[in-house]
Amino acid sequence: MQTLDIYTDTSVLGGCLDEEFAHPSNLLVDLFVTGARRLFLSRHTLRELELAPPAVRQVLERIPPTHISLIEDTDEAFTLAEQYLARGAVTEKSRSDALHIALASLTEVDAIVSWNFKHIVNLQRIRIFHAVNVELGYPLVSICTPWEVLEP
Repeated sequence: MQTLDIYTDTSVLGGCLDEEFAHPSNLLVDLFVTGARRLFLSRHTLRELELAPPAVRQVLERIPPTHISLIEDTDEAFTLAEQYLARGAVTEKSRSDALHIALASLTEVDAIVSWNFKHIVNLQRIRIFHAVNVELGYPLVSICTPWEVLEP
């Protein structure tokens, strides 16, 4: 079976320490640790983690660096994120979330996982993200919670 490439936003790492989301978040991190799933992490996520409590940053330290692929910011990603904003997928206040989707889309990961139900894992917004990607010739990226990438 092929290893899934998973882009993870900050909410999943923080979810490891949240009572409601700890179980699935930690199961996913365990899959990253063993290499059963490959973590794609962006510089954008690392910037967000700088503002997180130390315990959240320490979650990332559990994962061997060889099981992490780092995604650099690109002008193309910023431009795609702008298109999401222009189409109303998210508002200016959620520009950061649009950049997560753009980076995951351009990297062509199997899925982006998040606990952000308001701006990312939200069917109405997903439809807009997908519509923009199709119109601009970018691949669709599955947008889901960690639960959906745990099983083989």
